[in-house]
Amino acid sequence: MTAMDADSRRSQILARIAGSSRPVSGGELASETGVSRQVVVADVATLRARGHPILATPGGYLLVDRGPRSGAVRVFACRHTTLDETLEELMIMVEAGGRVRDVIIDHPVYGEISGQLRLSTPQSVRRMVERLSGKDASPLSAITGGRHFHTVEADDEAVLDRIQGRLRAAGLLEELPEAHGTTTQEEEGDTP
Repeated sequence: MTAMDADSRRSQILARIAGSSRPVSGGELASETGVSRQVVVADVATLRARGHPILATPGGYLLVDRGPRSGAVRVFACRHTTLDETLEELMIMVEAGGRVRDVIIDHPVYGEISGQLRLSTPQSVRRMVERLSGKDASPLSAITGGRHFHTVEADDEAVLDRIQGRLRAAGLLEELPEAHGTTTQEEEGDTP
């Protein structure tokens, strides 16, 4: 592959991320553009500085849609401690039609800590869990004894109700007192 100038390479990276229905890894982008992963990281930082909403997820880079959203959003309080339970929990969410935005923990010292997930397919869930099991890493919820929250988007409330019922049946949903309000509905046009 012949070397290309930085602007052409960045345009190619942006087009590849924008045209993909799944996150694109830094390794893939490096291979496709003939540069190192470090150069890709720097190019993505430059693209972000230029205003392109590129999000780094455990599965790779994706372009974030900042347009108006319709549908429903709910925060689920969950508790579990194994990777098998992580896989089960996330598969329940995406197989029912949910899109898992993030994972959030309430750290006793640092307060709220979140990590972007952007999971919407069984394949994206499997990739993330494989990465957790194959590395010297653990889920963010390991810090809080397995207690965590997920923000989940769906086309309508019925999908979220179905997810809630399946999580409860699997013993993965943590029931919180009503006063804490674990369920929220975003108005159309709100952004996360």
